[in-house]
Amino acid sequence: MFKLVTAVSALAASVAAHENHAHDQEPMEGPLKSIWYNTLPGDGGTQADSVFSGISTFGRIQYSPCLTTEAVKYDIAFIGAPFDTGTSYRPGARFGPSGIRQGSRKVRFSGGYNVPLDANPFNSWATVIDCGDIPVTSYDNAYALYQIEEGHNSIMMREPATNASVPGPSKKGKTFPRVITLGGDHTITLPLLRSMNRAYGPITVIHFDSHLDTWKPKVFGGAPTKQASINHGTYFYHASQEGLLRNDTNIHAGIRTTLSGLSDYENDGYCGFQIVEAREIDTIGTAGIIKKIRDRVGTTNPVYLSIDIDTLDPAFAPATGTPETGGWSTRELRTIMRGLEGINLVAADIVEVAPAYDTNAELTTMAAADTLYEVMTLMVKNGPLSEMVKKDTIEAKEVL
Repeated sequence: MFKLVTAVSALAASVAAHENHAHDQEPMEGPLKSIWYNTLPGDGGTQADSVFSGISTFGRIQYSPCLTTEAVKYDIAFIGAPFDTGTSYRPGARFGPSGIRQGSRKVRFSGGYNVPLDANPFNSWATVIDCGDIPVTSYDNAYALYQIEEGHNSIMMREPATNASVPGPSKKGKTFPRVITLGGDHTITLPLLRSMNRAYGPITVIHFDSHLDTWKPKVFGGAPTKQASINHGTYFYHASQEGLLRNDTNIHAGIRTTLSGLSDYENDGYCGFQIVEAREIDTIGTAGIIKKIRDRVGTTNPVYLSIDIDTLDPAFAPATGTPETGGWSTRELRTIMRGLEGINLVAADIVEVAPAYDTNAELTTMAAADTLYEVMTLMVKNGPLSEMVKKDTIEAKEVL
């Protein structure tokens, strides 16, 4: 009996001691970490591991729930806007953010070095993270657009990881991080431009698309209510009416849609856009298209880049809301995208990726991911947004 009591007392003392000191314990790292995560010499990349494993973030970069915490700082943030109730034909782009992330799994394969642009966007001065998705209701378009605007603005108007105290190109002279948004149908560009306006004022837009998206609501589906007039074919019309666009510096590229009439082109001009038709690639080539874009937008203005995946021919990107034949190939689009080097891209989106219509080979989601890989590399090569102010100062001195 005495031995039993003694044993019980010893056990109780042991449990009490464990509880008293449990909070002082730290998890131990196993001795075999190098089995899974080797560091390679040279550029400092990690081993080419199993790209089919792990949680899907864009390019398998770090994830942070940015809308619930400001603990992590970044220079470029990816954010999803899963909205598709503004589409006129095939819905499904609410699954675009997750599809694009899935399609981006091998973007960083073997390090992620971009050979044509001679840069590695994953291994540079920039801190790049995936902020997940903005919570978006599918029951109220007006509130959904409000959620997207506020979510984007919260992500964008923070101190970046780099040069936070150095003057930048925003209205208040601050340097902000860049934000790349994964759509969603193209309606999301309106709340994104509203957010951009709060930071930068009226902004220059490069718009890759097969459609104009400047249609007056009465032409594009009518406008029985105020909210019905805002959709993926009219958002640039509203952006123009709201003063969100810089006049005479905006451009469409890849246009090949049918029209209600030539008045659609006239209205497009009133909205401040120049047009590059998709078929022009047959006469002036990718170099000519790049020149038209660069001549139009310049290299001094802050520029917003909006990419509808239907810029690509459906042979290369079938999974989209409103496909149009006669488009560019994936190679041609990526070549044109690289030609934007030196343009001051402050933010971007890619939209209308609807994975349900894709092939088992994930053609569309991979094309979208690879296009954003080029955009991300352009942003990294152009340096922090504070560099815009330096370049403007240097150019002003040269003029004097």
